Amino acid sequence: MPESKGRKKAVYTPPPTSKGERKVARLGSPSWLAPTMVALFCIGLAYIVIFYIAGSSIPVMQDLSPLVNVGIGFAFIAGGFFLATRWK
Repeated sequence: MPESKGRKKAVYTPPPTSKGERKVARLGSPSWLAPTMVALFCIGLAYIVIFYIAGSSIPVMQDLSPLVNVGIGFAFIAGGFFLATRWK
């Protein structure tokens, strides 16, 4: 059986680049992100717990409505979740 002649492909050579043009890929997250995320989670949880335990004794908390106080706590927790989406 006769064999077919194969096509000759030219070997790919990447274009030359100068050594100073290399870009370094940044892997991971900034060092401040994880501690800030955990701090926001803890602050939000602590705010809600303190509101339910001693909210009537703390002047700032008793001036605000209960919905606003819970909203403030959940805003801190939501900030933590926002940072969690950026964590690698």
